[in-house]
Amino acid sequence: MSGGRDVARAIDALRRGWPIRIDGTGFLAVETADEASLAAFDSGKPADLLISGHRAVTLKLANQRDAVPSGPVRIERSAMRLADATAVADPALDLSHPLKGPFRAREVGCGRAAEAAIALSRRAGLLPALFLDGEAGGDSVSLSPADVEAFEQAESLRIASRARLPTRFAEQAEIVAFRSDEDGAEHVALLIGTPSGKPPLVRLHSECLTGDVLGSLKCDCGPQLDSALEAIAASGWGILLYLRQEGRGIGLVNKLRAYALQDQGFDTVDSNLRLGFADDERHYTLAARMLAALAQDAVRLLTNNPRKVEGLEAAGIRVTERVPLKAGGNPHNRGYLETKRSRSGHQL
Repeated sequence: MSGGRDVARAIDALRRGWPIRIDGTGFLAVETADEASLAAFDSGKPADLLISGHRAVTLKLANQRDAVPSGPVRIERSAMRLADATAVADPALDLSHPLKGPFRAREVGCGRAAEAAIALSRRAGLLPALFLDGEAGGDSVSLSPADVEAFEQAESLRIASRARLPTRFAEQAEIVAFRSDEDGAEHVALLIGTPSGKPPLVRLHSECLTGDVLGSLKCDCGPQLDSALEAIAASGWGILLYLRQEGRGIGLVNKLRAYALQDQGFDTVDSNLRLGFADDERHYTLAARMLAALAQDAVRLLTNNPRKVEGLEAAGIRVTERVPLKAGGNPHNRGYLETKRSRSGHQL
């Protein structure tokens, strides 16, 4: 699909600091821009700044008369330099870099294109902030909002490989690798035990490098992963889906930015919002498609998160039982676990 290839090229361009065009409007990611690329993009007049609605709320811009509270907000840039724009985009600098306001929000003027650009920056793992309406150049990737919307909704997956994988939790296990045709992301299913004809015990586990691999005490991900594998093995038949959704879907770099904000006193929800993301950017359509590819249409779900139950059922997988999972509490993550309960609705 040419539209999908154009979107993948646009994501790569944003990561590399190159401009793109959506419906003829030029966009350049703030995070990867440099002085030379911004000067070329400005082309005689300062290009305005586009930020997400979540970040605009933090900056108290989303309630201005010409701003759209639920959507991207366009800031008149005037004499704002690259360093100033970076400070607007990155909340880690809020305490150390006094903002050069006041800022004036103006009508976005390219609503669907602006929303598509914010979605692409998030998909690229960048802060959702871009310069807009500058000179993108004739060789820049050009696409439409419909291309981006279709890409976001597609999530087509295919089984790329599978193999026997004895583990310390269960010797009888098979690993199945899935690859996304849209962005090339690879997700994994670990099948443990022997199918019994009953719904398997299933855990949806979002990748967490810091917790799963490095033993972080800031979260409960590593202990939850181990406990889930132990529970699945004890049940005799189940599946672990290991999903590439680091940091609740905001990516590793942005998760570490959220960690820095937590050190300033913000909880996990507010940290994500200050970065310009939703409190949880994950969705579970791809998990449902992985289960369907494995011929499983009903599961017992090992989770404390009702959103996972809702997400799977909305995507056509019947959840016959929610099985609580308790593991990994420690003095370092006490506030994190309380936030999951009080603000994200997690239940035991």
